[in-house]
Amino acid sequence: MGHTEAQSINSQSRKQAIKNGAVAGFPIFLGYMPISIAYGVLAQRSGLTIFETTMMSLLVFAGAAQFMATNMIAQGAAAIQIVIATFVLNFRHFVMSMSFINRIRSFTMRWKFGLSLGLTDETFAVSSLHGEEAKKNYGRYFYLSLILVAYFSWVFGSFIGAIIGDTLPRALSESMGIALYAMFIGLLVPSVKKQWRLGLIAGSSMLLNVLLVEWVQLEQGWSIVLATVFGSLLGIPLLKEEDV
Repeated sequence: MGHTEAQSINSQSRKQAIKNGAVAGFPIFLGYMPISIAYGVLAQRSGLTIFETTMMSLLVFAGAAQFMATNMIAQGAAAIQIVIATFVLNFRHFVMSMSFINRIRSFTMRWKFGLSLGLTDETFAVSSLHGEEAKKNYGRYFYLSLILVAYFSWVFGSFIGAIIGDTLPRALSESMGIALYAMFIGLLVPSVKKQWRLGLIAGSSMLLNVLLVEWVQLEQGWSIVLATVFGSLLGIPLLKEEDV
């Protein structure tokens, strides 16, 4: 096999890796689009501009955290409350990143850092199902393609949602807030079906949040922070390593 022919094969391999990554990421694209549009509408109704709404998706790229931050902004929560709450909520990304980097340890540091920035619950789950790609030629392009497809869907949907937020009837746009709860329930129920302790943790955190707001009269921003921290700490003794 000549040098030119080998280069051609490598080039085709890279294209195939990109194509396979896009195909693997397409279900995430379809799932992200309606949720990101709902986020865009809610963010616009919460007082964020189209630019601010889109930039949050560009820079943060974390659905649950963005929904929570938008909800807290609408309630007038302080910036420090929003930062702490989203930090605690996204702390799991440290664990996901370490697991992902261990899988792609043969990649250069530049690729490890860049790909880790695109990890979400969904991209991490799909990439875990395709762990063998890390051992293939141009496997890094597979993960990059997968992440970019999901990233584009989330950012573009957020932009569209912010634009149409003004055109929708207020009652309809405000009712889209149910998307936040639907998303969390969708993430929680499958996990609870496999491990009841996760349901106990979630239920205890929700109960604490209600008690802090209704009985203690604590600001909702701080109640969310404390309930999230409590749930995280409760998970330490309740969850065994094999349950996570």
